Amino acid sequence: MAKQPQPISPLKNFFAGGFGGVCLVFVGHPLDTIKVRLQTQPKPQPGQAPLYSGTFDCFRKTLVGEGVRGLYRGMAAPIIGVTPMYAVCFFGFGLGKRLQQRKLDDVLTYPQLFAAGMLSGVFTTVIMAPGERIKCLLQIQAATGETKYSGSLDCAKQLYREAGIRGVYKGTVLTLMRDVPASGMYFMTYEWLKNILTPEGKSVSDLSVPRILCAGGLAGIFNWVVAIPPDVLKSRFQTAPEGKYPNGFRDVLRELIREEGVASLYKGFTAVMIRAFPANAACFLGFEIAMKFLNWIAPGI
Repeated sequence: MAKQPQPISPLKNFFAGGFGGVCLVFVGHPLDTIKVRLQTQPKPQPGQAPLYSGTFDCFRKTLVGEGVRGLYRGMAAPIIGVTPMYAVCFFGFGLGKRLQQRKLDDVLTYPQLFAAGMLSGVFTTVIMAPGERIKCLLQIQAATGETKYSGSLDCAKQLYREAGIRGVYKGTVLTLMRDVPASGMYFMTYEWLKNILTPEGKSVSDLSVPRILCAGGLAGIFNWVVAIPPDVLKSRFQTAPEGKYPNGFRDVLRELIREEGVASLYKGFTAVMIRAFPANAACFLGFEIAMKFLNWIAPGI
């Protein structure tokens, strides 16, 4: 395994991760909108065609019906939340690595990197769950033809008014179920790919931009292979009318399997995979650029 850059700084991870998250949202939000609309579209009546026949049909209808702005529907919530969320995510990963080091120059194993990644998933859920709830509701309301929420803040106010803090945080358990294992896979895969792509005798800190993009993009794909099934359940649960699923994700899972089969757990797969590579490539490139800048201006931290 190639030697990791040392020492690990959770504080620098915090600031660099925030910048990486902003890069991810700008690149990936349009396909995230498509993913949520595919995951939450109603089951068609007998003899009727589905609202969207697939990823490209959903993209075309959204673009024709709502323009480019429709693809960025609900982006305010993740933009507001993404900087602290990814800052906390990368901070959690950095902290997880530091906690497992006996000495500052210890090189972590891949299982240890996976464990550090899982810790980051726990850290981000507090910010992620309400942001995901608001984002999903805004993304689907245009497709239903009903304008209940005028924006992210209005959506948050209405949710709180209707059900208190529990309404805002609806879907938290499913967010944890998605992000803890997926984050472990995400960071472990990124570090593994960086090591593989590092030329013999070179440091991972000297990787070229194309190699960073490749490692980050592929890490995003591995992340979503793990995350898609709980993400489908989360999207359904968070956008369902109050009281529809009294037993939580178990009711969602039973309904999906009964009515649409196991394949329904991979709804939006194409949109997710198309989005995963460029969005996460942008995220990790932004992170690495910000980290180099922070190491330059504050080498001792």
